[in-house]
Amino acid sequence: MLLDQALAALQVGGDGLWVDCTYGRGGHASALLALMGAGGRLLAFDKDPEAERQALRCHGLDPRFNFERGSFAGLEAALVARGLCGQVNGVLMDLGVSSPQLDDPARGFSFMRSGPLDMRMDPEHGDSAADWLASAEEADIDRVIRDYGEERYHRRIARAIVEGRAVSPIRSTSQLAEHVARAMPRIESGKHAATRTFQAIRIYINRELDELADGLSQAVRVLAAGGRLVVISFHSLEDRIVKRFMRDQARGPKVPRGVPVQGPGARGVLRVVGKAVRAEAEELRRNPRARSAIMRVAERIQ
Repeated sequence: MLLDQALAALQVGGDGLWVDCTYGRGGHASALLALMGAGGRLLAFDKDPEAERQALRCHGLDPRFNFERGSFAGLEAALVARGLCGQVNGVLMDLGVSSPQLDDPARGFSFMRSGPLDMRMDPEHGDSAADWLASAEEADIDRVIRDYGEERYHRRIARAIVEGRAVSPIRSTSQLAEHVARAMPRIESGKHAATRTFQAIRIYINRELDELADGLSQAVRVLAAGGRLVVISFHSLEDRIVKRFMRDQARGPKVPRGVPVQGPGARGVLRVVGKAVRAEAEELRRNPRARSAIMRVAERIQ
């Protein structure tokens, strides 16, 4: 999503170094490699084992390409290990779940078709959503749905889940969606009753917001002067974190109130580039999921 806009913002070309923090199924990575010179380099991250398999199938023989299986919260360590920290020309973060993950019922991300209630970006590690819901306290379920889903009826839904699991274990996406729907006194027009609850549990299971905060901080440290940070987010929680981070890094350190300042104030390390970018009508026609995508760009200035 927002492919052309992201490539333009990253200023891809020549023999620089770029990082794709979320390889997914390789759309951005393939486009980046097509624009890079023979001496360019691309480092891609993804936690999903299927993403790793596809990356190696498509680009494993390209000497410019390297893949790291894991979270982009390991960005800085990976570049330090390669002796490349501070030399990156562009970092791309395309957040959230990929379309192939959503479309595969076996991954458990979607309420549209029944499948195992998994929701892990890396299904080989950690607890699944079903495992967590089987033992979590009602207060914790409530907090997750409230904080990560911004769901108005979080208490009702948490209670319905706890009552439902007492009768029968909640092991499928359809079971969870049914419990959520029954708990809702009113459903927002044009939106499935379980949308916010599924989002909330997925974010919690994958530590998405914690990893985003870590990744943003590390991205600034690995960028070269003039390097670009491009982030595409898909819901307000992500976008608020990105917007505030870029704003704060552009302003520089805050001086405590009452402390006298002599000489020029401390500068920020980033410059916000342009305004937030959204998908245009043609992309929305081809891919309705792009309607929630929003891209923000910043450049390292020192």
